[in-house]
This record gives sequence, structure tokens and C-alpha cells, in this order.
Amino acid sequence: MGIPSGGGDHLCVLIHGLWGNPKHLEYLTTAIRQRYDDSELQILVVKRNSGTFTYDGIELGGERVTREIEDAIEEYARNGVEIRKISIVGYSLGGLVARYAVGLLYSKGYFDRIRPVNFCTFVSPHLGVRTPLLGWHNHIWNVIAARLLSVSGRQLFAIDNFRNTGRPLLSVLADKDSAFFKGLERFQNRVLYANVVNDRATCYYTAGISRFDPYVDLSDISLNYVPGYSPIVLDPDNPISAAIKEENEKLPVARQISGTTHSATMRTPMVLIYAIVVPIGMILFLLNSLIQTMSSMIRIKLHSSDKLGYHRLPLLVEEMQEAAEGLMEDIHHEMVPQHLTASSEESVGERLVNTITPRKTVPTQEGVEDSSVLITLADGTIPREKSDRGPPPPKSTPGPKSVMEQLPPPPQGKIEFPTLALSHQQFEMITNIDKLNFRKYPVFIHNDRHTHAAIIVRKPWAKRWDEGRVVVAHWLDKAFIV
Repeated sequence: MGIPSGGGDHLCVLIHGLWGNPKHLEYLTTAIRQRYDDSELQILVVKRNSGTFTYDGIELGGERVTREIEDAIEEYARNGVEIRKISIVGYSLGGLVARYAVGLLYSKGYFDRIRPVNFCTFVSPHLGVRTPLLGWHNHIWNVIAARLLSVSGRQLFAIDNFRNTGRPLLSVLADKDSAFFKGLERFQNRVLYANVVNDRATCYYTAGISRFDPYVDLSDISLNYVPGYSPIVLDPDNPISAAIKEENEKLPVARQISGTTHSATMRTPMVLIYAIVVPIGMILFLLNSLIQTMSSMIRIKLHSSDKLGYHRLPLLVEEMQEAAEGLMEDIHHEMVPQHLTASSEESVGERLVNTITPRKTVPTQEGVEDSSVLITLADGTIPREKSDRGPPPPKSTPGPKSVMEQLPPPPQGKIEFPTLALSHQQFEMITNIDKLNFRKYPVFIHNDRHTHAAIIVRKPWAKRWDEGRVVVAHWLDKAFIV
């Protein structure tokens, strides 16, 4: 590993996503290093779970990453650096691998001697990648697609049986009595970033851990940004307001460029995709999936014996794989999410309508106006994510909070959003994970439709992804503690 002697005692671990490799995290690594040299912060970009190894599942990936972290801590110690603090950052699937690794580190007692500081995910599918669908649509897409990505696919679509518990791994990760949950509780700062549009791999509801999607139709809302990071990073406490538009007013150019799932569906009818594109692309994808599933099964059997070497596909096969996987993301993006109906509501026990109610602008004791929003469900509960686990805010008088608490919910001005057709287990995951008080930052990437890659500037030389630099800057400025 070539770890130098001396340096800071804080280790920051970066974990890439599905089909990924350490190069995907090159910009994140560079941005961190420009802020903090190794006298303040050590950086570990994990590499033992790269490429097709990510097919092997969250559990096996988490074990590999944990061992790599342990080995790094030991090597730092041999070089005179005692790691006393740790931060873990996961991108895409890497966020789930990170949550599994956190549980292993916690259960091994690492957090009793190493202080967990930051846990951050960028566009990670915390609720899986199941498209919210009902009826036969649900079975055709979510059940079949889950079997195309080996163990990782079954876990991401939550149709696996984790260690014969009768529950999918994602449900166990979110169990408040599990080591995975208790390990996350130990972190001082928990934040996540979620794209609001055009994320072809991880849509908003799962990256943002939400039961509804307020960004389906941007023409109905106005977006409120974090000052200094506009128009990209939204204010997590007050992300949207009701749109006030004049008749025949056109959307801003940025919104026309971005579009939504519904507009994408109108541009490219599903019939055309199924009839022409899918047969050719799926043949390549299925062949590749068969090869990778067989290879994954072999690796899983060999895992305990440590007989694995670095596995790499021939270049041509890798290019075919990348193209086929891109097609799968496109198809996933074209699936229009469905919402609960009156009958399906009874089966999962969830209310149909969620509302975001803009608060009245009121003067505080200091004369400062407060125009935050209150997010309520139809049953009157308030699933607020108010706890800011980031750098401590400056102290202020309790005026704003006390005034807000005295305000009754206004009867008008509500923006209503139907509940997505999530599974019962996904609703349970939301309830449990929200107890961890993640600071949730919605992100609006305007200039490219591949926002999943743009949010972390996966290719630093790609100018079209420069908006992601603003997201990374916000993370380091406002949501990362050294």
C-alpha cells in the first residue's frame, strides 16, 4: 500500500459502486486532498471489490471492504500512525457496502477505540432499486430484472433471503436492533445526497429515503437552494415551495433540459423500446449476466479460502458489458413509478397523500424572517429530518423554533404528493432509517442526463459534469468534519 510514516489520525474511506472501480472516485479523492493534507487526514480508496466483484453481493463486498480497512489500520500503525477517527463515504452501491462494513467494524469493537465521525452516501439505493409498481408490472420488471445481476441484483431488488432469516438483506441493514444500525448510530455526522431528476440508476425516493417524490413535475414547484450553492444543492429544511407562475409562462431553460421521467416516457414510448432496442441489448446483457453470475458463484465459494486473485475481463467484453448495463439503466429510467390506490393502501397500511405545507413568513425575536416548510403526512405525523449532524451551527436564540411550534398548520397552500407504491418492507426501512436523522441534501443537476455519474464527477475531464464539483464543494464545506 505504501503508507508513509507520520501524519493525521483520521482515516477517510471511499467506496465505489456497482461495476465501479477506484478511478470513479478520483475527483472526490483530489478534492479532499486539496483541502486536507496527510498531516490532517488519511485517505483509503478501497479496491478489493472492484469491477465484476461487485456482482458478488453486499455481504461479501462488505466483508472485503472491512478486511481492507483493517489491513490499512494495521499498516498505518506499523508506520507510526495510530488511527483514532474514521469517516466512511459510499457512492451508489458503495453506500450499502459501507453500511454493511460499519456493522462488521462495530461488532468487532473498532468503534470503542476509533471514533466514527462522518458517514456519507452519494446517490445510494438505501431502499433498493425496485421500481414502485403494482400488479403484473411489478412482477415483470422487478422480479425478472433482479435476477440479471447475480447476488447483488437479488439484494438490490430485495428478493433475497439473508442468512435464512426470511428477510432481505436491506431490511436487516435497517433493523434498529442490528449491528448495522447500531454502528451507524455511533457516527457523529450522517449525511446523504440524492439527485432529484435524471438519475438512471438510483432514483430520488431510494437515494433520499422518501415515501413520495416531490420532484416528478418541476413545473408545479419552486426550488429553494442552499445559499452559495445555487442552483444545484437544495435546502434540506426547505427544499420546495408552491410555484407561482404567470399564465403561459415557460419553464427555465435548465428545467427544459432536465426533464422528468414522464417527459422521457413521452419522448421514447415504451413500446418502441421493447420492440426494437431491448431484444438486441438484452441478448448481450443476458449473456454477460450469465457469465458474471457463474463467475460470481465461483468467487463466493472461494471467498473463505482466500484463493482469489484480481479478476479482469478482456477489454472487448468490458466494453460490451458497459453498453449493456447502460441499456438496463435506460430501461429502468423509463419505467413510470406508480402510486398507492385506495385498495393497495389497505394492504400496506400507508396513507395515500403526503403534503408539504409552506409556513407563513413570521418575524422572530431578532426580526429575522423564517419561511421554512413543514412536511406532514395525511395522518398528521411530522417525519422531520431536522437534526443537523453536520458541523455545529452557530448558536442563536430559541426564537425561531418557539414561534414555529406555536403556528397551527395553515389550511391552504399545501402541496400534495401521493405515496409511491413501495413494498411494506420499504416503508419499514424508511421508518427505521429516519431514526438515524440523516441530513438529506437533494441535488438538481441541470446540464446532463447522466446525473448518477455527474454528482461525484466520475470523470474529472468531462466538462458536462462540472455541476458535480459544486456538490462535492458543498459536502466538504458544510457536511464534513475533520
